[in-house]
Amino acid sequence: MRRRLALAALPAIALATVGAANPARYDVVIRGGTIYDGSGGKPFTGDVAIKGDRIVAIAPRIDARGTTEVDAAGKAVAPGFVNMLAHPEESLLVDGRALSDLAQGVTLEVMGEISMGPLSPAMKREMTEQQGDVRYPVDWTTLGQYLDRLGRRAIAPNVASFVGAGTVRQAVIGSDDVQPTPAQLARMQALVRQAMEEGALGLTDALIYTPATFARTPELIALAKVSAQCGGIYTVHMRSEGDRIEQAVQETIDIAEASGAPAEIYHFKQAGKANWGKFDRVVAMIEAARARGTRITADMYTYTAGATGLDAAMPSWVQAGGTQAWIARLKDPATRAKVAAAMREAHPDSWENFFAGAGPEGMLLLAFKNPSLKPLTGKTLAEVARMRGKSPEETAMDLVVEDGTRVGVAYFLMSEENVRRSIRLPWMSFGSDEAAPAPEGAFLLAKNHPRAYGNFARLLGHYVRDTQDITLADAVRRLTSLPADNLSLADRGRLRQGNFADLVVFDPAKISDHATFEKPAQLATGVEQVFVNGGWALRDGKATGAATGRIVKGRAALPGGGCRPTAAGWRWSR
Repeated sequence: MRRRLALAALPAIALATVGAANPARYDVVIRGGTIYDGSGGKPFTGDVAIKGDRIVAIAPRIDARGTTEVDAAGKAVAPGFVNMLAHPEESLLVDGRALSDLAQGVTLEVMGEISMGPLSPAMKREMTEQQGDVRYPVDWTTLGQYLDRLGRRAIAPNVASFVGAGTVRQAVIGSDDVQPTPAQLARMQALVRQAMEEGALGLTDALIYTPATFARTPELIALAKVSAQCGGIYTVHMRSEGDRIEQAVQETIDIAEASGAPAEIYHFKQAGKANWGKFDRVVAMIEAARARGTRITADMYTYTAGATGLDAAMPSWVQAGGTQAWIARLKDPATRAKVAAAMREAHPDSWENFFAGAGPEGMLLLAFKNPSLKPLTGKTLAEVARMRGKSPEETAMDLVVEDGTRVGVAYFLMSEENVRRSIRLPWMSFGSDEAAPAPEGAFLLAKNHPRAYGNFARLLGHYVRDTQDITLADAVRRLTSLPADNLSLADRGRLRQGNFADLVVFDPAKISDHATFEKPAQLATGVEQVFVNGGWALRDGKATGAATGRIVKGRAALPGGGCRPTAAGWRWSR
């Protein structure tokens, strides 16, 4: 018996010896971590091997060595996280590390709402004029040219983009409140198709902002059909997230069903205290649509305040024609009186009044272009109004005129209870709706919403570990495979042999957000290693500066892709 036991042990001993003697078979082996593969299933302890840009082995024990070995004992090993709604369009042009997101384990930035192309000459001029502390040349016209420009930079994360319906509208018919002619609509459809063939993941829109808000539903359906024929989804900042949220959800469902494309609702919320009780109704609408086969999902950020500009505090009609036309109108006393009266109307019929929803005390000023206004950063609109001895409405209009921009503002609009209930929804993914700055240089001249530095760490630390609203396995699923499937991204979002090696190693007991509204520029902690396409982007908690990221393109731009006569020619993952 003793002899048989000894012989039985020999193969394992020999294998370990051979593995130690042989040259390294893999580039990296991550050892002994708790593996959350992105499926939402039960984690297991094991090893992950990387060679080149791919995951080549996952097993309880990998005996062959890696050139580099990572001890992940006691740590979670997961697919890299997907920022489903990101705004690093500008920040990546000056700092390719995307440090605020990289420190949280984000390996894919999905840019949306308003795309960086196609641009008309007037749009290029306005984009240049509206730049604040982050400066860059606008040396592209199409979305594809912008993506190519970004791809030539040393970027750490992967990057993907939608094409904006509002961007296309502005490129063809400008910023006025007009409806397209048939010829103009055909031109808009052609630009959507071009952007899809250049790599866009689908069509997006931001329907509370001018000029996008001037589009009617048939126009959006016509553009979404083209995107769907090219394998794209429809994503939207809905026309209302408050007073008319039910109608806005229904419009989103209608566009999805008429176009044949899946739909994604950006930053799901119920804005304004009067609308907090609508949670059950809108969730029921979405789940009813899903039950009858309509593909509709949503994403969110993990805070009770949103962030946008003072344009969300004023009616759409005063903003028609673009920023300069808006500012010119705000200089006219008669127009100012009408705007102030509109701002005081708590529940207007034709626009989303964030001024009334948050109130001047709930509006935190974040970003100015004008150096003389920067001392006001971090104050509420109510505080500045008292300092100036004017009404909050007059003060808001003055700030737009003086700064020459929409001014960056955080609006406190949501309830913590609804945030937690939203987090528990199985079809909910997550997006920061922010840039990807670093706590240094020009980025410190304005304030970001803390979600830029803490959105994903806050989910994993506060809502998973502390409040236990969802399990860690489900949180990882909704940061990885869920958004990857919604976007129809092959070979990403799961720890699986053959997939791209986008991985994060983090400590579930320590991962934490530190950014606050008072001091937002504070990196999250607890993420130790981040690999992007097999390259080390974050090592031992420090950015490597390596150019690990790639442009991730939609299906129409991939070999064998292209655009089909109908959306039915494509299949979407469920």
